[in-house]
Parts: sequence; C-alpha cells; structure tokens
Amino acid sequence: MAKSEGAAATLPPAGLAGLPPEFSRIVAVPGFGGDSGTSRQWHVLDTGDELRALGIEPVGTIIAVHGNPTWSYLWRDLLTASLREARAGAPAWRVVAVDQLEMGFSERTAQLRTLEQRIGDLGALVRSLAPEGPIVTVGHDWGGPISLGWAVENTSRLAGVVALNTAVHHPAEQQIPFLLRVAGARGVLGAVTTVSTAFLDVTLSLADPRLEPAVRDAYRAPYSTTARRRGIGQFVADIPATPAHRSTPALNRVSSGLGALGVPALLLRGPKDPVFGEQHLDDLAKRMPWADVHRFEGAGHLLAEERPYAEVILAWLADRVAPLGSPAAPVASPTPDPENSADAPPLWDKLFQRRTDDGAAVIDMTTSSEGRPLRVSWRRLAERVEQIAAGLHRIGVRPGDRVSLLVQPGPTLTAVLYACLRIGAVVVVADRGLGIRGLSRAVRGTNPRFVIGEVAGLAAARTLGWSGTRISAARLPSVTARALGVAHSLADIAEIGATRVLPTPPSPSDDAAVLFTSGSTGPAKGVVYTHAQLSALRDALAAHFDVNEDTGLVTGFAPFALLGPALGTRSATPDMDVSAPRTLTATAVANAVRESAAQIVFLSPAAVANVVATAHALGDDEHAALAGVRTFLSTGAPVGIELLRAAQRLMPNAVAHTPYGMTECLLVTDITLPGVEDAALSGQHGVCVGAPIGAGSVLISPLDRDGRATGELTTTPGVTGEIVIAAPHLKRGYHRLWFTDRAAARDAASADPVDHVGTTSRRHRTGDVGHLDAAGRLWIEGRMPHVIVTSDGPVTPVGPEQAIEGVSGVARAAVVGIGPEGLRQCVAVVETAPGAKRAGLADADLTEAIRAAAPIPLAAVLTVRALPTDVRHNSKIDRTRLSVWADGVLAGRPPSAP
Repeated sequence: MAKSEGAAATLPPAGLAGLPPEFSRIVAVPGFGGDSGTSRQWHVLDTGDELRALGIEPVGTIIAVHGNPTWSYLWRDLLTASLREARAGAPAWRVVAVDQLEMGFSERTAQLRTLEQRIGDLGALVRSLAPEGPIVTVGHDWGGPISLGWAVENTSRLAGVVALNTAVHHPAEQQIPFLLRVAGARGVLGAVTTVSTAFLDVTLSLADPRLEPAVRDAYRAPYSTTARRRGIGQFVADIPATPAHRSTPALNRVSSGLGALGVPALLLRGPKDPVFGEQHLDDLAKRMPWADVHRFEGAGHLLAEERPYAEVILAWLADRVAPLGSPAAPVASPTPDPENSADAPPLWDKLFQRRTDDGAAVIDMTTSSEGRPLRVSWRRLAERVEQIAAGLHRIGVRPGDRVSLLVQPGPTLTAVLYACLRIGAVVVVADRGLGIRGLSRAVRGTNPRFVIGEVAGLAAARTLGWSGTRISAARLPSVTARALGVAHSLADIAEIGATRVLPTPPSPSDDAAVLFTSGSTGPAKGVVYTHAQLSALRDALAAHFDVNEDTGLVTGFAPFALLGPALGTRSATPDMDVSAPRTLTATAVANAVRESAAQIVFLSPAAVANVVATAHALGDDEHAALAGVRTFLSTGAPVGIELLRAAQRLMPNAVAHTPYGMTECLLVTDITLPGVEDAALSGQHGVCVGAPIGAGSVLISPLDRDGRATGELTTTPGVTGEIVIAAPHLKRGYHRLWFTDRAAARDAASADPVDHVGTTSRRHRTGDVGHLDAAGRLWIEGRMPHVIVTSDGPVTPVGPEQAIEGVSGVARAAVVGIGPEGLRQCVAVVETAPGAKRAGLADADLTEAIRAAAPIPLAAVLTVRALPTDVRHNSKIDRTRLSVWADGVLAGRPPSAP
C-alpha cells in the first residue's frame, strides 16, 4: 500500500518516567475511510510479547484509548499492573494502549480525523493487532466515545467496556465546559492548542496532586513542535458542541447504541473534573443502567494519574468479565430482598392508616406559636404528604430521580420525605454536621434532579453550583426566590397536588434513600437503602423496643428523627440543632417528653453528655416528665458506663440501652446498662455492645500478624478481627462506589455457622475490629485503620485506652501508633482533668502512672487540651489525626494542638 506524506511514527525516547521501553511497538495498519489505500503507522504500548515470553495465554485483549492531549503513556499503570497480576496467576489480559493517529508518537498525516474516522481507525487497528478473542475497551476523555463507538459496532467480540471521565452526549441547551469553549473559540483555537502548549499545559495542571516534573515531561514529549501538536487542535475542533456539528451524527450513533451493548460496564470518575461533570456520568449510567460505577472522591480529570484506577479495573475484570471467558450478558450487582421484608408494608403504611386520626403525629419543639410547640395531626400529615407527593409528580419528579433534602428535622422534612418515598423518588439526606465542604461533596456526588431546602441550603446550592431544580421549604419573596434560583415552593407544590392523584407506588426492591456517613473515617459515603430495607429497619426497631402507637418517641439523633410516622407513633424533636448534638439540654429533653408523653428517648452520645451536664437546671415538673420514660437509647459511638448511669438517674424508670450500629446498618446489636455492668466484671478488653438484634448476625474475620483481616469468618469466642455483619435492614450498597462495595463484601459468601438471615451475599465488612465472647456478645476494640502493627503483632486501641482512663487525672485517652509500618510503637495521648495548659509530653508522674496501668508498652505519653473528634457525632476520637500529630511532636516539631 502507498503511504501518504506526513511525519512517520517513532518510538518514545528512552527513560520516560515509569514507562518500560519493552512495551513500545510501531505497527503498520491498513487505512480506513479517507485513508483507504494507505498504510498508517501507529505507536502502541503492548504487553503481548511479555505474556508470550512468560508462556501465558491471555483470556482476551484490553484496548485502551487515550483522549486529548494525552497519549498511551496515560495507561502505563494498567500495563504494568496487568502483567504483575498475570505473573501472580490471575487471568491474564493482553493490554494494547494506542496512540491515536496525529497524537502521541503515531504518524502525523494530512487527513482530517473526525469522530467517525477515528472510530474506523481504531477498528482497523483492532482487526490488525487482535483479530480474534474477546475485547474489553477502556477509554478516557475523547477516547471514551471513540472506544465506545468501536464497542457499539463490534458487539460480537465485546466482553466489556470501561470509561473514565468522559461523555457521549451533551444537552443542546447547555454550553460545553468553559475550558473547551475558550480553547475552541474562533481566533483562539490554533493559538492555545497548536501554536503554543497552553492547552496541553492546562490539562496537565488539572492533576491533583501535581504531576512530578518527569511525568509532565513525558506527557509533553510527543508534542514538542507546532506540527506535532496539530492533532490536539483537531481534537478540540471536532468536539460536537452543536446539533449541526459534523461529528454530532456519529456521537448520536454511539450514545443511542450503548443500551444494546449487553456486556459488563464500568464507569470511573474523578469528581473534580472541570470538563466532564456529574451530569455526563448520570447520562452514561442511564444509558447503561447495569453499569458498575466508582467515584474517586477528590480526584479530577486526570484520574489515571491521581488514583489507583488500574487496581479497580483489574478487580472488576476478575469479578465481572474474566470468569466469563467470552462475551456475555451484563452482570449486575446483586440486590436481593432481605428475608421477611420484601412483602412488608411500605414505610408510609402506618401514617396512611391513621389518616382520620386528629391526634398528634409530629411535635416540633423548635417551632413555637405563642409559646407553644407546633403539633401536626396524623390527618394533616397524611394530607400534606399526599398533596406534596402528587404535586412533585405533576412537576416532573419520577421514580428513581434523586431529591436532595436540605431541611432541618421537623414536620416539613417529615412530610417531604414520605412524599418522595411514596412516588419512588430517591431521597438524599446529608446533614450540616458534614461541614460545608463535606455537604457539598455529598450533594454534588448524587447529582440530584431536585433540591428542596430552606434558605441557607438553597443559598449554598446557588453559591456552590449544585445541580437540580430548586424548591423552597417556605414561600419566599419573589426577589429572594429569583436570587436563589427557586422554581417552586412546597406550598405551590401542595396546591398543584391538591387533587392527590398519586402514581403507582414503588416496588420493595427499588432504591429509596441515600444516607451519608459521618465522614469521620474519610470522605462521607452515600449509603443506598431500598424500600424493603427501610421497612425492615422499621420492623426491627418496633419489635426490639416494643414500639406501638401509644409509645411516643423523642429523638435528638438525626437518623431516627424521621421514623415516628413509619412506626405509627407520635414523635417529638427537642429544641436543639440536630446536626450539633451538644446543643441539646436536659430541659429540652424533658419538655419534649412532657409534650409528647413519650416513653422512648433516643439520643447520640454527645447529646447525652450535655444533657447530663445541664441536669442541674431541671425543676420538679421536668424530673416528673423524665420519670415517665421507660426506654432510653444512645447510639452512634461508644457510651461510657458512668455516662449511662448518670443518664439513667435522670430517667429512673427507664431501661438504658446502647445499641451498636452504623449508617450502613443502623441497628446491629444492643445491650442494656445492666448488661454493660455485667460485662465490665468479665475482665475482657474493649466495649461490649451486646448481642445481635432480631435476625441479624455478627461474625469475625481474624487479623493476621500484619493487621489484615484475612481469616475465615468465625464465631469462635476471643478471636480478634474485623467485624462482619448481616441483617434484613443492611444497606443495598454505596452510591457509585463499586470498589468500596466490593471491599466491604469480600468473602461474604463464606460459610456462616449461625446465619439466620438467608442472604449470605449481603454481608458487610464494617471496618470495626473486635471479638465475640462466649455468650455471643460483641466487643468493639477500635477501627481497622487504627490497628497498630508492632513488631510483636497487631494492637487494637480501645482496651489499652480503657485501662489508661482508669488512672487518676485522666479524662479521656487515645492510643495511636508512630514509626514505620510493621514496626510501629504505641503512644498514649490523654486529656487530663483539670485540662492540660498546653499540648506536649506528659509530666514524669503521669507518664509513670499511665505506663504502669497500660497493658502494652508505651513509647511516650502526651497530653492535649482536647482530643480531636469527628464533626457529626462530636464523640468519635480522630486517632489518625492524633497519630500524625504525635509522630511530629516526637520528631521535634512544635507541639501545637492536634
């Protein structure tokens, strides 16, 4: 074949950071379309020769396609990781990472390369290099539509698709991202993409953390001259920004064909991308609803440089594709219905059963009228729920739409929550305790279609650019509504839905809610619950604590503040900021109990501490009200025995409970104060949190010497390891965190000698570490990240902390590790009573007393004014932060507060 004029393909220069030279090849490929009759030279990175040298037959080929202005260097970690896995005996995939023509070190030609041409180019290369066997495509940026375009046209060979930060559709009414608008502007395009390196430099600057200089140089290596950068400009000019663009028809064919692919799909995203937003990810997920999705919080456009993406892709291949051996139907994440809950009444059932009842359903102590709390009857609440539900459906809220609720707990939030659930919308609940940055990450990460909020929440939505149609909780002045971008108020919605014509209810297996974790162990994660799982939670709570319509509930703990109507009992929110538990006082609890005649009080540990601290303000009437409480619960973090006793003295006729749970499974085990007192006499280390609730089960995955939970699941008493749970009300999964879900569910199918749930595929690794005793009670010893791996093996922190807290003058203690992994040494960090005047080394007497009490060797004892805690519960000690601080202090850095 004749070859047209242009710069020939070349091999990259030796010594590029992280790129083994043996991967590089120049291959001649017959031209396609406008290149018919020619032969084009491509530079590729290919592991095929290495696999052959090892005598390993690959199960298929991964075709990895870069975007603009990168090149195949982008995929170097995927090539090296795949070879490492193959050498270790895993199913081997040949990886071919291409330099698209006009890009990288491939040939420069005179041919104009549109999207359609590039898809054809890729097809020619695949036919030449990998003519047989299953193919998995991987694409980033504009390599996404090109690789997916090949996939749509070659389904007979397709085994899977992977897409990183890309898009196949952009709404015509929306402008393309700012960076691309600037780069593609007339009179600017050539200057920033071809004549200069501006576009290349800006793209490389998007990486966080910053690229090492050698890595930046490697990305620049193929684009050293204006002539070699011409392809960068062509790519930008070929962005189908309008319906009339030459590449729009090709992009439409790609986007419309994704739904028929019929193979496993993986969507990876760095959320800090200024080019491809959450709406682009949403679009891909809707076109391939079976796709697995993983968002790397904090990462951006150059995801492959910022996070261990190769590890995720290879794990996904092992789980989803490699076992198939050939192209097959998609494998979706399992979402089994929990036992006995698939047919349970929906969460709103008891509310609607009482729709003719004029008794109080919700009592809001934070909203008063003439000094009296706001009381909403069952009748009024049911009417309001139906009106809002019908109105939301009328304005376009559909099943599966995510609706972010930025409303303080109370009657309004209750009505909106149940209205959304009734029409199948997925409520997104992330409280202010996450802080503005955490809250923004949570909301943006779910990309809600609608945001319902009070003024503060709506102002944040406007300022921070959150997506979604905005609905105000109250009617706002027109000027304010316009400024906040509000389209409706809830009063408007209720009027629209006055006829109360409701759509078909959602099914039990449909997603119902995304509840965000506290963020105390990393970025807050969205926990997805189905309707069946929420119903199972309601039923577990009702059965275990004997809740009926006459019980009454006062809750200052946000996750349970909305469950009263579901339980069919009146509920009261005390006068407090629910997102700041320490604002709750004893008087506020007593007043809420008196107004609601509640027999159950549910508080977080931080709230309990302040209630006890403010008990001196109680009068005779308040004491009398609290004497009517029969059940007191505190959960969210361990509660000390003395604090429980103090709370019990305020509610002398109540049985004090301290359930153990988490956002992923809000009730796991339970123990009463007498049980805690009995456990304290057993001499075991850790915090006893009792036995499993209802049909739940608890198992332990034992720790190895390196502090990893690698052992087979067991119920053997005294074995320390990661706590693994199962329950009908366990979450469905995390929102768009496939790899996190996978890690939490590893070994879930192991034999369970005491499994009562019947859902062995739905166990959850909690990240907590502990052991079971001979009575089947669970003892918490800390978190997996806080296990200290010493030369003598792993040390869990809670037991030593308890021993240290018995030393006179110590208020609270934390045990953390310093030094290299595997050889870490333990350090005690303590709050003293009275408080230390400054942070630093403890005095000699205190150090000696603490070392004598501790059951482990201590390298040092440090004092602080206050141990740092998480933002939501105000009670979980941030041991990771303390470890970094202690390491710095002992290395000679100034001992400022941690």
